[in-house]
Amino acid sequence: MSLLIVGSIALDTVHTPYGKVEDAVGGSAVYGAYAASRFTPVSIVGVVGDDFPARELRSLRRCGVDLEGLERVKKGKTFRWGGRYFEDINQRETLYTELNVFSDFAPKLPDSYRRIPNVFLANIDPDLQLDVLRQVAKPRLVVCDTMNLWIDIKRPSLLRLLKKIDCLLLNDEEARMLGDSASLTRAALKLRRRGIERIVVKKGEHGCTMFGPEGVFGAPALPLAAVKDPTGAGDTFAGGMLGYLCGRALSEANWRKAIVAGTALASFCVEDFSTRRLRRLDPKTLARRCDEVRAMMQVGNV
Repeated sequence: MSLLIVGSIALDTVHTPYGKVEDAVGGSAVYGAYAASRFTPVSIVGVVGDDFPARELRSLRRCGVDLEGLERVKKGKTFRWGGRYFEDINQRETLYTELNVFSDFAPKLPDSYRRIPNVFLANIDPDLQLDVLRQVAKPRLVVCDTMNLWIDIKRPSLLRLLKKIDCLLLNDEEARMLGDSASLTRAALKLRRRGIERIVVKKGEHGCTMFGPEGVFGAPALPLAAVKDPTGAGDTFAGGMLGYLCGRALSEANWRKAIVAGTALASFCVEDFSTRRLRRLDPKTLARRCDEVRAMMQVGNV
């Protein structure tokens, strides 16, 4: 089964204590696609200007990513973001955001995409996410990512969207904000009562927690000696998780395995700038990293 990803495609300029890149490919759709393509065919919907490098499109195609849904605006400029990370890599400053062609983004699915069974609605305006779902025929699995901006200014639209999805991805601050509770567990339970089967809370270097019908499951992030660039780690995690689930039963066991796969892929993402590490990743190395994550979670009888 294939995966449809709708999200941003960007050119990022990133400064970290380990160096700098300028106009490096980024965006939620790109990170998610590189990760998910390790397990399943991927189709993306997004928009770029004619300044977007052709080599980046070739690289995505080589990974098996279908680009029929990619809109390229003549004389347009691609969405750009600039940011700086500090010695504490969890601390980030946005230097600039230029929406450019992304400001008028209105996702239009090609006919060939409308029956793709698995859908990842990456972090965009919830009204656009709702519009995408109206264009999809009987999806098997819908996973949505969101952020504090939409919770603050588009809460009614976001709440309408929650009734139509199977899994919500967000960080712990956003979960508390949307669930109207200082308690993460209470917030997640309140959100599940709105009809969402699963809530996956991303905690960066502290891993993630999944709240589902079988209870609570937590997975640690893999400790790394150096994190060069955390940009896109959350989208990589999401893409890896969904890619793993495509073609597999949506059982509790497979959701847990999918979280391990997403965690492993996110750990590769942060080891280099942009998508560099994800591109050169081979299957055996990925399998070993998944084993490392699983090994951290094993314990004998107490």
